[in-house]
Amino acid sequence: MTADKNQFPALDKTKFEQRGTEFKLGIPVTNAVSLGNSIAVGFGDGTVRIFTSGQSSKAIKAHKGIVLCMAKDGDYILTGGDDGRFLKISLDGEVNEIGNFGTRWVDNVTANNGSLVCSSGKIVYLWSPNTKEPKLFEHNSTIGGMAFDNKGRRLAVSRYDGVTLWKKNYSNKWESSNLIWKGSHNKVSFSPDGKYLVTSMQENAIRCWRLKDKIDFAMSGYNAKVKSFAFVGETSYLATSGALGMGIAATICWPFDGDGPMGRQPVCLSYTGNNQVTFVEPFPSEKAVFAGLSDGSVYLSQIENTNNTIIIRSFTGSEVSAIATTEDRSHVLIGDMGGNILWTTIWDEEKK
Repeated sequence: MTADKNQFPALDKTKFEQRGTEFKLGIPVTNAVSLGNSIAVGFGDGTVRIFTSGQSSKAIKAHKGIVLCMAKDGDYILTGGDDGRFLKISLDGEVNEIGNFGTRWVDNVTANNGSLVCSSGKIVYLWSPNTKEPKLFEHNSTIGGMAFDNKGRRLAVSRYDGVTLWKKNYSNKWESSNLIWKGSHNKVSFSPDGKYLVTSMQENAIRCWRLKDKIDFAMSGYNAKVKSFAFVGETSYLATSGALGMGIAATICWPFDGDGPMGRQPVCLSYTGNNQVTFVEPFPSEKAVFAGLSDGSVYLSQIENTNNTIIIRSFTGSEVSAIATTEDRSHVLIGDMGGNILWTTIWDEEKK
């Protein structure tokens, strides 16, 4: 989504923009992941660019088309592209091809305990440590998302009509069970404690299962499809993109403590302007969340103090598509569909 900058009033640069570095690359930002004090960013032209504090950014030509997905694997980056390649990339720029699926896109990638995983079409491919050939997990429909639980013994695969839950038994063999709900399921995630499984959908709702008894319920009331969601560290909140209606952008934060969000109202963090929140990124150390909007602006809000909100980036006219912080929480990177990037420190010198 790109907007005409003339639609917006002139704004002074924020203090984060003033002390940071802005890049106008003109290529859509598709993904970003944090690796230590570096952040890797994927682009629509197949490039991966590494940003590290105190160093010039480094561009790596990874794919022939779009970088569709990214994940972290220790000190390496995993990427998948519409060129059918599944890659493992070092921060030094070394590119290793794990798999090549020809004309079939690599839609999702993830890793856990040395296992490398990607999906292409209806199949999940899992490479265990020190094996050359992957194990195949076949499904009846195209895969929308994948996620491991924190212990790495369960792999959730979202698809049409629900989620397939793959679980390692005590013989280290994978067994599957299904969580059913009609419709197309996209991104999937376990709650930090492993008690819940959450998916976004093509409809305007979030679907959730309580895994101990497979009770399912919807978190609804959105006026558009939820593009982004994330659990805020080990806290009890699920932050989701959205809006409150009448064009008021908002991050909707559902409580997952106690018996979960059933029958409870979420915390709504609202922002000015006639926009949608398009990307959320947790900032757990402050029990806070970054919210990127469709006009390119980015806010940081504390969930339990709704009056404590600061603006990180003013508008660019292009939808925010990626936000990532370094693991020491010193820097944040913001990217949008117009190819605009802000790389800046989070704390001022006094706080550091």
